Amino acid sequence: MYSKKRLLLVLFCCISVLTEAQINPRQYRIQKKIVCQQGAVVSAHALASETGLLMLKKGGNAFDAAIATQLALAVVYPGAGNIGGGGFLVGHMANGKNIVIDYRETAPAKAHKDMYLDSAGKPISKLSQDGHLSAGVPGTVAGLFATLKYARLPFKTLIAPAIELAAKGFAVTDSQAASLNRTRQSFLALNRKAVAFVRNSDWKKGDILVQPELAATLRRISRQGVKGFYAGETARLIVEEMNAGQGIISYEDLARYKAKERVAMEFLYKGYRIITLPLPSSGGILLKQMFGMIAGKNMGAMGFHSALAIQYMVEAERRAYADRAQYLGDADFVKVPVKKLTSNDYLQQRMNDFIPGKAGSSDSTKAGSIAESEETTHISIIDKDGNAVSVTTTLNGSYGSKTVVSGAGFLLNNEMDDFSIKEGFPNLYGVTGSAANAIAPHKRMLSSMTPTIVLKNNRPYLIVGSPGGSTIPTSVFQTLLNIIDFNLTPEEAVNQPKFHHQWLPDQVEVEPDFPEGVKKQLTDMGYRVNKRDPIGRVELILVREVFGRFITAIGDKRGDDSAAGY
Repeated sequence: MYSKKRLLLVLFCCISVLTEAQINPRQYRIQKKIVCQQGAVVSAHALASETGLLMLKKGGNAFDAAIATQLALAVVYPGAGNIGGGGFLVGHMANGKNIVIDYRETAPAKAHKDMYLDSAGKPISKLSQDGHLSAGVPGTVAGLFATLKYARLPFKTLIAPAIELAAKGFAVTDSQAASLNRTRQSFLALNRKAVAFVRNSDWKKGDILVQPELAATLRRISRQGVKGFYAGETARLIVEEMNAGQGIISYEDLARYKAKERVAMEFLYKGYRIITLPLPSSGGILLKQMFGMIAGKNMGAMGFHSALAIQYMVEAERRAYADRAQYLGDADFVKVPVKKLTSNDYLQQRMNDFIPGKAGSSDSTKAGSIAESEETTHISIIDKDGNAVSVTTTLNGSYGSKTVVSGAGFLLNNEMDDFSIKEGFPNLYGVTGSAANAIAPHKRMLSSMTPTIVLKNNRPYLIVGSPGGSTIPTSVFQTLLNIIDFNLTPEEAVNQPKFHHQWLPDQVEVEPDFPEGVKKQLTDMGYRVNKRDPIGRVELILVREVFGRFITAIGDKRGDDSAAGY
């Protein structure tokens, strides 16, 4: 009887009792759902989630876990986890304070708006997407140290698991092996020396990826702090790599980089307070716009995945993305009419030409009149004290520029492609832009990242975010609606098939398992509906406070995403 009760308790709480020694990098388990009471971490990789959980159990808070999880992802999830990229963090402190830390990459000093155009003014996309010239000045390490002031544990403690994972290696998953094999030729073409991601034979599940150069870089950061990346030996290696490959990041670019704290984008939807990103991420504005355009509609009564509900959401997405293309950029460089774009009157006016049962058109729906690879990665965290963190980081495309800093062992981003390299020309994700997002020295490129925290009665209720380039805002939008309006379970909200519209191209993209009947109804309305690869990979935490505190953490079915909790 005792053993049965004990088993039931473990199954109910899914309590992870891992100690540091029990985080086995060569044998680990992906957990898609965790129900617990104290704290939880959800990320793109089980070892990273376990690392974050370890920090919570060591007495750290959600910010400690965020730092440690990001560092672990830089090792075990090289396609998007990074120290050579950037990201954004949204945090809610138990004392009620909301925090945004912007560590988006910046354009180097030598960058200019025509740097990816040929002599005839035609864009050369390959230059902005692959190799040295595609890299912006990395922000991740600066962001980690900007987060540290909200943490409790020493940085050496937070970085130690990542160093160990890099130095001794970890077992790759089946999907990681396939990804490394697909990218082999790019690694060979874009790197002047051997890199850890290339081996003589194909990678297979269980093979051990060891990254000694990355371990050495992490040790320098552990010893020297932020200067261990932006100065000294690591900076020398970055600049040498730039010089060898016609890149333009300089010592001065590295030295001047600073993470920035910003004021969160906050708004109400049906009594819930939504905390998300301001510019230079478009995600928060898009989210506020889309929710504003459907506010007042009884989406729940329309029914989950009803053609009418989807039409409302698609048309809200179309209009928000049209505005994105025209108006949004780094507000430190260009004037962006955020107040007007997010006002209730404006958003209601944007839907005046909505006709139920009839598809809209991006030819007629322009930006409103007023007087980003999908290889990103997200982490959601809650601790026992009620601190919550939602953080999204990226290299942009899968493995970023696919260029490894020789001697330092980390990949550089290809974030320069997130600028508008030419007005109206689509980027890697098919998103167009205007002069507002043109390249300029030290400017931050527009992002689609949308880490978000939803408060219920002023306490964390949902912590959510996703990778997916331009599909991130719509993934977050739909996931929140799935819970708030359609009353889906957390697991259903994350795993049900999604759809996406981004103004141009004028089409509704749907996942392979999207219902055929609904697809036909949309087609009959006049929409062009295209099947595509999976959309986003949502990391979700839901906190219920009814007769106690219960945390449900969900890792998306679409990848190796994994939850950990206690």
